[in-house]
Amino acid sequence: MNPLEAQLSYAFGDTLPASGATLEVVPGVRWLRMGLPFALDHINLWLLEDSVETDEGIRQGWTIIDCGISNDATRAAWEEIFIKELRGLPVLRVLATHCHPDHVGLADWLCTRWQAPLWMSGGEYFSARIMSAALPGADGSAALPHFQRHGMRDPEVIAKVSQRKSYYPSMVPSVPQAYHRLADGQSVRIGQHQWQVITGFGHAPEHVALYCGDLELLVSGDMVLPRISTNVSVFAIEPESNPVQQYMDSLEKYRALPTETLVLPSHGKPFRGLQIRIDQLQQHHRERLVEVVSACTTAPQSASDIVPIMFRRPLDAHQMTFALGEALAHLHKLWFDGVLKRRLDADQVYRFSVA
Repeated sequence: MNPLEAQLSYAFGDTLPASGATLEVVPGVRWLRMGLPFALDHINLWLLEDSVETDEGIRQGWTIIDCGISNDATRAAWEEIFIKELRGLPVLRVLATHCHPDHVGLADWLCTRWQAPLWMSGGEYFSARIMSAALPGADGSAALPHFQRHGMRDPEVIAKVSQRKSYYPSMVPSVPQAYHRLADGQSVRIGQHQWQVITGFGHAPEHVALYCGDLELLVSGDMVLPRISTNVSVFAIEPESNPVQQYMDSLEKYRALPTETLVLPSHGKPFRGLQIRIDQLQQHHRERLVEVVSACTTAPQSASDIVPIMFRRPLDAHQMTFALGEALAHLHKLWFDGVLKRRLDADQVYRFSVA
């Protein structure tokens, strides 16, 4: 446990859900984990007891929050959960916090498997549809010229990025053709409890977190994680965005929640200390911004130049794209704030210097 984590309180200590099983968080809310084929090797998913009114009366069942990526291992893991953990009850609704593959990858399969509707924000749903269809500008090949404009020159990384045209569809092969929209401030009844929708920005187009006042639970998705900082990147489809500012602003939306709120994150373990973690994340970004300004004071810097300053460890091609996107995001905040200026040099690379 690092010093920042030591300031948080893990509700279940080091206990994790067993493979193919769930762990009760509070009555009616269960925690499960699915594997991921990345350095970040797991995602937390949630089962909430639910009920819906039908012409035949009240139907009992479950709401699934987030889905895992689309692959045989995750489907097999879900089938084991269905047999062991649902008590013979159906899935009534699938809710995805955002459009990233580990969260929405199996949504269509789950919705079809159970004839259940998908609930999602508009921004996340349409982003998932666009990327799953690999439309021009949203397919993997759009990333290469974007990153090259910001200094990507490593031949190995370029070769791997150029082969990623179907990267997103490989993990999200389809998305349900209809959905139920979630919006900020909306109250959603799941089982016996009301859950408030809190949208956040910077990590994804319109990320949904859910807070239940009765239970003092926050399903935070990727917006508040206990051990790692949420990735905030500038990507090709929105090349002049300001995600660091959006993310830092969004974090403040959770600050007013009760201090005893139990946070259920998508990665890591459930914890208490929400306001402490918000302060830690805000400070993390402030420190990165100071580092970036310092580097740009010495000489004009591309996003690629900033990567080794912000990330002092070896990165594979997958990690490099996120690192480059995040380095650019910090440059953009400073550019939008007027601290830095930007120019396109003769080699067609954007570099930033002190204004």
